[in-house]
Amino acid sequence: QVQLVESGGGLVQPGGSLRLSCAASGIIFRLYAMAWYRQAPGEQRELVASIESGGTTNYPDSVKGRFTISRDNAKNTVYLQMNSLKPEDTAVYYCKTNRRLNDYWGQGTQVTVSS
Repeated sequence: QVQLVESGGGLVQPGGSLRLSCAASGIIFRLYAMAWYRQAPGEQRELVASIESGGTTNYPDSVKGRFTISRDNAKNTVYLQMNSLKPEDTAVYYCKTNRRLNDYWGQGTQVTVSS
């Protein structure tokens, strides 16, 4: 059974930083692409970063240069380092992977950027 567990969210002031973690189980982690999404109230869920099994990364323009996704295959964990945070980054952040054509999501972790 695939399980994804996010952690690291919280309240941070504008301009601050947070690092999110997502621990995976039930998959051979090193073989799978991983991604981070976010969903703000009243908005659709959107991709904020992805990383392929080989390490290739992808970001939308809204976070490029501020967010960095990385993975530690020895720990079955994917990270999202978020710097220069803005109030519009406030959202629930979710970890996702896809296995055998099925999407698997974590429970989400709240990130609030406010002074």
